[in-house]
Amino acid sequence: MELFEKDNHNIAHIPLAERMRPSNWTEFVGQEKITGKDTILRKAIERDQVPSMIFWGPPGSGKTTLARLIAYITKSYFIQFSAVAGSVKQVREIVAVAKKRLESDGRRTILFVDEVHRFNKAQQDAFLPHVEDGTIILIGATTENPSFEVISALLSRSRVFVLEQLSTENLKKIIKKALKNKEKGYGELKIEIENSALKILARMSNGDARIALNALEFIVSSRKDQSKGFTIQSSDVQEALQKVSLLYDRAGDEHYNTISAFIKCMRAGAVDGALYYLARMVDAGEDPLFIARRMVVFASEDVASPTALVVANAVFRACETVGYPECQENLAAGTVYLAQASKDRRSYDAYMRALDDVKRYGNLPIPFEIRNAPTKLMKHLGYGKGYEKYPDDTRKYLPQKLQKSRYYR
Repeated sequence: MELFEKDNHNIAHIPLAERMRPSNWTEFVGQEKITGKDTILRKAIERDQVPSMIFWGPPGSGKTTLARLIAYITKSYFIQFSAVAGSVKQVREIVAVAKKRLESDGRRTILFVDEVHRFNKAQQDAFLPHVEDGTIILIGATTENPSFEVISALLSRSRVFVLEQLSTENLKKIIKKALKNKEKGYGELKIEIENSALKILARMSNGDARIALNALEFIVSSRKDQSKGFTIQSSDVQEALQKVSLLYDRAGDEHYNTISAFIKCMRAGAVDGALYYLARMVDAGEDPLFIARRMVVFASEDVASPTALVVANAVFRACETVGYPECQENLAAGTVYLAQASKDRRSYDAYMRALDDVKRYGNLPIPFEIRNAPTKLMKHLGYGKGYEKYPDDTRKYLPQKLQKSRYYR
């Protein structure tokens, strides 16, 4: 099941990104915050006390690579499973074999579930008993915030480790390793790369090692004569990548990061910033109605003038009617207006303070004066008694425990 156990004399057909997966800590690049010498994870791996865990990070940050490396170091059997194509039935079959393996030779199984967030609640529940009894060590990988996408029962039995986007320097090291490694990379071909080309390739890969290595592989494979060696130039890189690959998964975490940046720029009155993030979303093909909906919400939450809601709704309607490409102009006009408008969050903040009390105290008894009294029994019990349409003290209409609370300021 593992690349490290294969015959490395005949791996030319395996993609470069797969071949270059590290088999020791020296070869592993990036993620020092969670894999450095004195980190909790590193110590657990070296002591062979690996817990079930969730790796949360952007594409190409090393989630699969780290999982495979853990299996290799701990001599565990490694099974890679896709939540997109897999089923609960397959999980049960894997667990059954893992149980026999553990009983027969004591070898544990690491079940690596890629895109674990794509499993629904029932499917995720299927892992729980086997994680609890130690039959499998579950390592889930996700680009989504696990707080929202992974069930709490599974989260409570796993450690969550956040992987960061690889830096440009990280990617340069990975590219250089691939060019110099004689067994798994292109070391035998004596390929050089110009500094400018190296910088462009690392920068344009957007923190994704897979993109960088795939581009490098494309460049090398496109050369008809590789025996004499050659130098990779900037033009080679630009031709391979053709266009900056913007990290924007419409169903992923970066989707929410970008809309968050857009909203926060409008809130701060940063018109240029708001237009920039709007352009990123539009260029990535984001649904214009998604953007317009967020603008409608923003108009109520953050803007003092009631006209803002009229403008935002008009933008939404325009996007609905016109569509791309023309509606990007409506979005831009609305963005500028909302970013420049005077801000006032008092109504929103007041509501959120009230909501906090609801969550803190639950359903407190509603004062009898303002309870509905459609029947004689309810009236007899005092429902509606003492109700005043315009009381001098409106605090009495809050539950007794909250009558000193002030939400709107």
